[in-house]
Amino acid sequence: MQVAANVLTALVAAIHVYILVLEMFLWTTPRGRAAFGTTAEFAAESKVLAANQGLYNGFLAAGLVFGLVKGGEVGYAFVVFFLLCVFVAGVYGAATVSRRILFVQSVPAALALLFAFLAS
Repeated sequence: MQVAANVLTALVAAIHVYILVLEMFLWTTPRGRAAFGTTAEFAAESKVLAANQGLYNGFLAAGLVFGLVKGGEVGYAFVVFFLLCVFVAGVYGAATVSRRILFVQSVPAALALLFAFLAS
């Protein structure tokens, strides 16, 4: 059970590293615009805001990776806290931006949380 929890947590971290790359470095490229459904004009105007969002996604990934590496009770606390942050951010994003965010962020975080709880 612990292996599954760790794999799912690592997957959530990887998703957020990918989002970081999209928002910080690829926002104005065709790939970045396709991922978020933006126009070239909107992407150019919101580039700094997107980079800021990307940085926050990087912090989520860093917290999850730290929790996995640290292990033990402290690592578990980090994993649970950051998975809850991802879950809440995904629910908020789904409610305010796109329902797709629920499936990209919240569902993987909820699964990782479930397995983390079952493994503890």
